[in-house]
Amino acid sequence: MEVLMRPAVLAPVVVLVTYTIYQLFFKASTLPKKLPIIGYRKGQWLPMMRARWRNAANFKETILEAEREFPDQAVVLPIAGGGDMVLLPRSEIQFVVDQPDSVLCMHTQVLESLQADYVFADPSLVHNPLHHKLVSTTLTSQIGNLVPDVAEETAFSFAKEWGTDTEWKELCLYETMCRVIGSVTNRVFVGKPSCRDPELLRLGMKYAKFVPTTAQLLRLIPKPLRTLAGPLASIPAHICTRQFEAVLRPEIQRRLADYDARQRDPEDKSIAPGPNDFLQWSIHQAKETGDPYMWTTATLAGRVLLLNFAAIHTSAFSITSAILDLVFSKQEYVDELRAEIEHVLAEHGGEWNKRALAKMVKLDSIMRESSRLNSFVTVGLARRVVAPGGITTPSGVEIPQGATVVVPSYTVMQDEGVYPDPHEFKPFRFAEQRSDESVEYVKRAAKSFATTSTDFLAFGHGRNACPGRFFAANELKLMLAHMVLSYDLEIKGPGGRPRNTWFGLIRVPPMAANIRIKRRAT
Repeated sequence: MEVLMRPAVLAPVVVLVTYTIYQLFFKASTLPKKLPIIGYRKGQWLPMMRARWRNAANFKETILEAEREFPDQAVVLPIAGGGDMVLLPRSEIQFVVDQPDSVLCMHTQVLESLQADYVFADPSLVHNPLHHKLVSTTLTSQIGNLVPDVAEETAFSFAKEWGTDTEWKELCLYETMCRVIGSVTNRVFVGKPSCRDPELLRLGMKYAKFVPTTAQLLRLIPKPLRTLAGPLASIPAHICTRQFEAVLRPEIQRRLADYDARQRDPEDKSIAPGPNDFLQWSIHQAKETGDPYMWTTATLAGRVLLLNFAAIHTSAFSITSAILDLVFSKQEYVDELRAEIEHVLAEHGGEWNKRALAKMVKLDSIMRESSRLNSFVTVGLARRVVAPGGITTPSGVEIPQGATVVVPSYTVMQDEGVYPDPHEFKPFRFAEQRSDESVEYVKRAAKSFATTSTDFLAFGHGRNACPGRFFAANELKLMLAHMVLSYDLEIKGPGGRPRNTWFGLIRVPPMAANIRIKRRAT
């Protein structure tokens, strides 16, 4: 008892108890009144708290229940560590897309979700994400010029990770794909040879794990205690940030020196032109601002690291799922896909380019179909209500400022009314739709992998859709195409595919799944 009365012990206990009482009995709710609450059991002790943990433990059943019981109605989704969200019906997806950022703000929601002020060593990089413009404009416009580099790095990375042995071997798919994605993606971020630096790749992948896990932990901690817990919980992510900067510092300093030399004497031919990659674009963007902070090594390395966090695991999920879907399908699908790739490449002189990738509609279809079945986006378009007076939905629901709204994604992409035989992997589902000349071209083109819609939210939708989706789509397709041309898969046949795993709101492929492959004889 004497120990409990010590100030160092008593103070946090009092804060926690006071906060709990405030949350339970006095805090003004940011949720609409009179909406059904999924997981809520009337008459239970602490029903809302128990609903949060119940839903987090089985979120798949939670969203299926919402769709089954309230298909055309907004509901409240309480989630431990995810906040209490308002799930709008699918009929209001476009309504959410159409709202300006001054009403429904994705950026505000992202800052809260990632606990940005604690997790990131320099939160200003996330509060002022200048790199988004480079991704949505420069990166997208340079895809055609980058394809040869991506193709070269893909071949190098697969040879390194999967080998060149023509004997069958077993390997962990997700682990190898993380390393391949890390190398290929960083070829576009920082160029060669930095993209092959094992320490840079290790830190990038490590950081991509630290950020979401730290953010999830902090969201489970009461807000008054986060000022204490946040800096402590974020230490591993901050250490990783400093280590990543240290690895990239020599390259950044060299490029800054070359950039300044070119600016002083543009006619000096002894200075090589800058590389065509994200780091170089960032240096140019930083110098144009005139703010020295923008071109410090910490700032430039921090922006590269943020893109590693955003790109590596999401892309690794996608390519892992697609390969598993092929392994547990039919050999004829692989043969048909391989025939398309070989035919189109032959038409383009055996050279990989953007036009060749665009003509591989079956390849594109497989990536879209696999994303439809396996996307980690189970509820989409998360937005924070920032309008002072809240919003009123088309169905008349009044949602106050501060609430979070989401829309269904998993249930829409698995809906038989939208996608016939929705639980079956039909690799050429979208290729068949795109080849139907009785349908106008615009509607057929809307079935491509990177094109979003209210029925396909794997990349989001509208003006806030993933800015790097066009590059990611081309990168993933090229990787899958190289794999199909260069390796044989041991096909298991339909059925038996290892199940995806749910972690709260997120669904990920089976990360421990092994496959058997061998290099094809050339």
